[in-house]
Amino acid sequence: MSAEDGANTAQPFDIRRLRYFLAVARELHFGRAADRLGIAQPPLSRMIAQLERDLDVQLFDRSRSQIGLTQAGELLKTRASYITEEIERAVRDVRLVGKGGSGVLRVSFVGSATHGPFPTLIKRFRCAFPEVDLRLSAMNNAESHEQLITRAIDVAVVRPSLDDATLRQQLFVEEPLVAALHENAAKELGGSIRLAALKDQPFVLFPRKPRPCFADMVLGLCSEAGFQPPHIVWAPDYQTAISLVAVGEGISIVPACCEAAHRPGVSFCHLSDAQARTRLSICARTDNQSPQVFKFLDFARSFARSLASGQAAA
Repeated sequence: MSAEDGANTAQPFDIRRLRYFLAVARELHFGRAADRLGIAQPPLSRMIAQLERDLDVQLFDRSRSQIGLTQAGELLKTRASYITEEIERAVRDVRLVGKGGSGVLRVSFVGSATHGPFPTLIKRFRCAFPEVDLRLSAMNNAESHEQLITRAIDVAVVRPSLDDATLRQQLFVEEPLVAALHENAAKELGGSIRLAALKDQPFVLFPRKPRPCFADMVLGLCSEAGFQPPHIVWAPDYQTAISLVAVGEGISIVPACCEAAHRPGVSFCHLSDAQARTRLSICARTDNQSPQVFKFLDFARSFARSLASGQAAA
């Protein structure tokens, strides 16, 4: 016996032989099974006979006018049905993951992104790709940068961007900055002011570290306006900053989306300075070729265009 014959005897099954067997087992007629498979009947009959020889069992009872399954054939039909269904399911799943339609996608985001259009983006992405396991984590820019570099996450939504040439970055949304003030101070200043009007106010900035951070951008804008804050109170995040504003610790500069926080005792004034703007960017490693990442970036790009054209309702 040749090595090939020995291999065939040891491993009598392959997916094609199982499918041919199942066709005959379900039709109980070689002619109809051959038509169903799109092949001629003689080679199908020879293949089934060879399968029976390889297994050294009789799978079909041919003693009657209509063939039937033996007990061994019934068992093989049950097992073969399960095997072929699992293989077909595996093929579908692998293709879906390979095209980014399922699998895992790990996304970080800065806390202020929970206001504005980012939650709507996530909701729509999940509706469009329900098989993707989208895992979200709130992180500051430094944490997101580190996690991207170490491949612990796939995508980061940061403000305003990350200074790293190894990352691909795309603008998600641009928005104005506003001044968060205690409601009594807001009544005196009005609804729209220039940043320089706040030069004598203590500033509540966030975060203290790591640096550079959003606070450094605010300090840069103050410098362009011709002043530096006379006193700085540091907060770990924008929520704490707004809470400190509410109790009269100072004023804070925050993205306009944070107006949705509706903190009692806090009012917001728009800044008329042209440069008083910020943005959210979406970042991923340039060497991350995951189809899930490309799906998310493409989806976010399309969503951002609809936002810019005023077509993306929540």
